[in-house]
Amino acid sequence: MPTRNDIRNVAIVAHVDHGKTTLVDAMLKQAGAFAAHQQLDDRMMDSNDLEREKGITILAKNTAVKYHPKDGGAPITINIIDTPGHADFGGEVERGLSMVDAVVLLVDASEGPLPQTRFVLRKALTARLPVILCINKTDRPDARIDEVINETYDLFLDLDADEDQIEFPIVYACARDGVASLTKPDNGTVPGDSDNLEPFFSTILEHVPAPTYDADAPLQAHVTNLDADNFLGRIALLRVEQGELRKGQTVAWIKRDGSISNVRISELLMTEALTRKPAEVAGPGDICAVAGISDIMIGETLADTENPIALPLITVDEPAISMTIGTNTSPLVGRGGSGKGADAKSGAKVDRKVTARQVKDRLDRELIGNVSLRVLDTERPDAWEVQGRGELALAILIETMRREGFELTVGKPQVVTKEVNGKTHEPVERLTVDVPEEHMGAVTQLMGIRKGRMDNMSNHGSGWVRMEFVVPSRGLIGFRTEFLTNTRGTGIAHSIHEGHEPWFGQLTTRNNGSLVADRAGVVTAFAMTNLQERGVLFCEPGTEVYEGMIVGENSRSDDMDVNITKEKKLTNMRSSNADVAESIVPPRKLSLEQSLEFCREDECIEVTPETVRIRKVVLDQKDRGRTASRAKKA
Repeated sequence: MPTRNDIRNVAIVAHVDHGKTTLVDAMLKQAGAFAAHQQLDDRMMDSNDLEREKGITILAKNTAVKYHPKDGGAPITINIIDTPGHADFGGEVERGLSMVDAVVLLVDASEGPLPQTRFVLRKALTARLPVILCINKTDRPDARIDEVINETYDLFLDLDADEDQIEFPIVYACARDGVASLTKPDNGTVPGDSDNLEPFFSTILEHVPAPTYDADAPLQAHVTNLDADNFLGRIALLRVEQGELRKGQTVAWIKRDGSISNVRISELLMTEALTRKPAEVAGPGDICAVAGISDIMIGETLADTENPIALPLITVDEPAISMTIGTNTSPLVGRGGSGKGADAKSGAKVDRKVTARQVKDRLDRELIGNVSLRVLDTERPDAWEVQGRGELALAILIETMRREGFELTVGKPQVVTKEVNGKTHEPVERLTVDVPEEHMGAVTQLMGIRKGRMDNMSNHGSGWVRMEFVVPSRGLIGFRTEFLTNTRGTGIAHSIHEGHEPWFGQLTTRNNGSLVADRAGVVTAFAMTNLQERGVLFCEPGTEVYEGMIVGENSRSDDMDVNITKEKKLTNMRSSNADVAESIVPPRKLSLEQSLEFCREDECIEVTPETVRIRKVVLDQKDRGRTASRAKKA
């Protein structure tokens, strides 16, 4: 079959924070993608604000570099897909792998293969893609290169890789310094026989297959991602499998339901570095973007009008976690962070989106580009069940909507169960924990409460222990905060979906109850002084509260209704302790993720552009009491 030797398509996959985006940065710089005078940021591919804040890749993105071989041959275009390293964004990984012919598996020289390494490698091996192993961060003081390579071989064998897949080339790199080598350096050192990424580029050219095609085949192009432009409208990112795609061409659009309609390509764009540039034609193996089809969806096919042949739809793993997302139903809806007006801090008017129609439209828009998400109707017309891969993926969606001006009520995360042979099965996770030896007992006890089953334990002799547990997904809701507390902030934990197992039984993951405001008003320092011995408070003086809002964590297991708005009575009688200064313990500020972890079944979260509040589902104190008494009698 004919081959396009002027192009290579490769995806870079790895666990979170093993250096994918840093390596892509170095490839772009050394391939001459930027002018000498350009001001460049770190992690250029992380263009999303949330990606920069959290330091993780959320969306799969493609770039292209022109590599000029040292032997003076014609330049070769290397299309690079930077994929997320977190399993919660697995839909992005699966779409990225459908566009490439090989993967670069990046592994930290100290941490070795971790759960997300297993996840992305399993997807690559299932797709029958060749693998190039890159051992990154060889300059880490605790690097253990030989052991990490052996662990990677063990992982390939564990995932049933065949002989061809396990014979992979190995590159050693320090992506931060832009250096790679084919010779193994000493532990803790930068490769010394090279001062650039030339060995890495040559390995890609040698081991990544060039795209092949049938010269007589009709057009076939697969839509793998979507984007939007203020001038062009919806943009479809696709890989041309067969034939040629031209600007102004009329093509057959094969939709997900099998129907076919003819459409015209109004604009054709090709990626160079970080920008898309107009092009006239895209051939087999090219990754390009087209405009002019307003309702095109991921997984659909553009084909020849005379002989339309559909490509297989992109399939993703089933969702494991669900949340109920609805309109804000609290007494402070539409009133800003202080409850006194829209965005009082900046003085700017916030375009608040508080209606059910606006929330539903936004969730429907999210479904267009996020194939791993599902939105289901509930009994209420203003609330929907949103299912996703994991807690982080759903928290990112809520945070994005919040920044767009939405006010929401979000329920406690739940697991998505399924029936197998008449029995309820729930999703389970494989949790890998790295902790100092002295905290091993505390972690084991913590996992025992959450029905975790230890699967493996290893000690590398460095004072740290690595333990692997199989634990129900609902046992990890609220786990991270308690884990960091028990390990004094030193522990590292990562998990990945492992499948479904029979229901593990009842779990009690939060022992403490809540401090609940019993009336509306403004928090006073006097009331906080008297309440802080009852537990940990979440709000500060001057915060407006309402009945049913959770203002703190009780030191006991049951909930307590408290008056946090109580004021000190002013009289003309001098008190013996009138001049004693009262000190207030600083309140604990909960982020959105921490609030989701803290929530119980009868609690939910109020999310606004300015603040995150935890509240009871039923705000009225008497109604909650009646519900509790009926539950006890039942």
